[in-house]
Amino acid sequence: MKGNLVKELEDRVFVFDGAMGTMLQSMGLKSVECPEVWNMTREQEVAFVHEAYLKAGSDLILTNTFGGSSIKLREYNLEKQAYDINFKAAELAKKAAASYGGLAVGTIGPLGQHIRPFGEISFDKALKSFCEQTKALTAGGVDVINIETMSDISEMRAALIAAKEAADLPVIAQMTFGDGLRTVFGTDPTTAVTVMESLGADMVGANCSGGPQELLPVIEEMAKVATVPIVVKPNAGLPVLRQGQTVFPASPQTMADYAELFVEQGVNIIGGCCGTKPEHIEAVRERVSGKQPKKQKNMHKSRLCSRNKTITLPDDTGILIIGEKINPTASKKLQKELTEGKLDHVRQLAKQQGKEGAHVLDLNVGIAAVNEKEVMGRVVEAVSAAVDNPVAIDSMDVNVLEENVRKYPGKTLINSVTGEEDKLKQILPMAKKFGAAIIGLAVDENGIPETAEQRLAIAELIIKKALKAGIRREDIFIDCLVMTAAANPEAARETMKSIHMIKEKTGVKTVLGLSNISHGLPSRDILNSTFFGACLGSGLDAVILDPGQESVKKVLRCWDVLTGRDKGARQYIELYSEKKDPREGKKELASGDAAIEDQLKTAIVDGDKESALAWLRDGQRSHFEPMDLVDQVLIPALEEVGEKYEKGLCYLPQLILSAEAAELISNEIEKGCKDMETRRHGTIVMATVKGDIHDIGKNIVSVLLRNHGFKVVDLGKDVDRQTIAQSAQREKADIIGLSALMTTTMQEMEETIDYLKRKKVNGQIMVGGAVITPDYAAQIKADGYGTDAQDAVRKVKLLMNKRARK
Repeated sequence: MKGNLVKELEDRVFVFDGAMGTMLQSMGLKSVECPEVWNMTREQEVAFVHEAYLKAGSDLILTNTFGGSSIKLREYNLEKQAYDINFKAAELAKKAAASYGGLAVGTIGPLGQHIRPFGEISFDKALKSFCEQTKALTAGGVDVINIETMSDISEMRAALIAAKEAADLPVIAQMTFGDGLRTVFGTDPTTAVTVMESLGADMVGANCSGGPQELLPVIEEMAKVATVPIVVKPNAGLPVLRQGQTVFPASPQTMADYAELFVEQGVNIIGGCCGTKPEHIEAVRERVSGKQPKKQKNMHKSRLCSRNKTITLPDDTGILIIGEKINPTASKKLQKELTEGKLDHVRQLAKQQGKEGAHVLDLNVGIAAVNEKEVMGRVVEAVSAAVDNPVAIDSMDVNVLEENVRKYPGKTLINSVTGEEDKLKQILPMAKKFGAAIIGLAVDENGIPETAEQRLAIAELIIKKALKAGIRREDIFIDCLVMTAAANPEAARETMKSIHMIKEKTGVKTVLGLSNISHGLPSRDILNSTFFGACLGSGLDAVILDPGQESVKKVLRCWDVLTGRDKGARQYIELYSEKKDPREGKKELASGDAAIEDQLKTAIVDGDKESALAWLRDGQRSHFEPMDLVDQVLIPALEEVGEKYEKGLCYLPQLILSAEAAELISNEIEKGCKDMETRRHGTIVMATVKGDIHDIGKNIVSVLLRNHGFKVVDLGKDVDRQTIAQSAQREKADIIGLSALMTTTMQEMEETIDYLKRKKVNGQIMVGGAVITPDYAAQIKADGYGTDAQDAVRKVKLLMNKRARK
């Protein structure tokens, strides 16, 4: 089945179905109902929807299981029925598809909760839930698994790993994107494709994300890097309210026009998401019928990713610089910090190396005094939140590697695997399963070979086994090994010879831990830089070093000139055309009270709760006025993060972590400050309207508002208008914040506002949510609208100022 589908996609464009929810709503599905339970109670209606799309020309139809995970079904107290609901949905889709020669596709949507560290759901719990759903869909007879509408790459990883583990079926993986061609968690199309392909997705793409106009540039970016078929399922435009009804404005003709454009970009499967109906699919079918898909011409390249950044070798890097400083072996300060369970220095080293030019950060926590697996997890999490550099997980313990490579929100580099048989058997399948690249050490059971020929033999063995395990050649790096020149004068020569031979014979990337060459010798920087230059001439691709070592950086800048990477020697001339004051551009460190304030502010901006709390304690010991900390540190920190967020310099994860750190500090200050309550800027009642069980965005807004000095009364989700009115009156609310994520609850938002106005509830009304637009907000007579959490804070302040002037 798998081979047949992917092969057929080379010859013609396939058509997906449209929206299941839109159709069920037209047949009576209430906003408070669980759509998936209709598989058990209203199976004829679900079957009717399937047949309607098949008659319209769909080749593939999705099961009615978008919210069918046990975690999502818990919102309706249906988690114990998860298997039966998914199994029945698969049976219904399979029966309908078989009647029309189509394929049944088991669909898996988001959990509705964030995965740690941005939420309470663990990666393992998410993985288990997705595994259970995949098994039920497979048992029910689906032909394909479809993962869609994911905005968090960690959640996509969990779902993809589960799908590949629990079933032997083709898997489609689709992310959903917002403004700026990024998901709300900051993942760009290139990173999404790279991660999804690394985990074995057979088809990749994007769905939802507004209408076809909004998705076209996303697909254009995906098409530049994808090496597998591309899928797209846009909404029928952005929803609007017309005559009291929620309407998706894109006509069948519009969807068909864009379908042609998508095919020109290289899309192989086209369908529709929210608001699309059989008439849209019929128009798309007619337009793409007989069209030949664009042939994929992209080549596999060496890529590593963090959550929101991809580096391509050598296009983005030239020589790949891997920062070595997060390693306690030669750092007593780092040893002490890790032993004490602290991570402040780790974050500082991560940022420092990123600024100094490291592309990737090597993470090593191997000291006897700590639980390496647990500490590595905390370090990976801290570094991922602090910087956007991809990481290398550096450990000799297979369990440490597996635990952290599995959870890493990107595509990581395993450092390392040797030529030892047991290591190859353990690490290579794990690297393949979790989509990692590898560093292979040219060493085996007999130790480090003395000659280049022996190292080549081990390298060839590692490469052969890696390729057999399914790891691409582009994802293999060989460490040719460096021995100290002090102990062996021939060491450098054999290393350079090894680089040349391995490059010439195997074509894989080569890497070195540079500083070993000068161990035990004086003026190490001179020897390191000279040896580095010689290795570059032998064909070295990547180096593990201290990126702040200026002598090595000079060699690299010269190399870029000599190889033409620095075109016209522009960067070289800029750096060395005139002698510069070495103090130029360096910021003097503050001291005393100013240093404490700066450090506390930095910790809040970074979302570093641990360090923020420590610096707050220092401030309290220095007898800082609590409200001075709020005015001079807390609020400026939040404003700095907010400004970065609005400029696209940081993303939702950083915003969440910073808000949580600020809330922690605010709560601590409040414990010893009676003035906090009297200094509140106003009272805000927050609620997700009746019928809508989504509250993630509303919760983030609430946290930010509290941090900015507002009293927030959060009523939760699925709140009726009477409760909102009573609470607003009781609390004497200045502002009432209403949220809605579902198109089916947009009408409830309008009716809630109308009710509040009829009851003469004092307080301005602000609205927001994924489906809400400025036009809709104006139409339903809201006083304000927030596009996102940060914008909501700004708009609330504007409304409060306006209220104060009355």
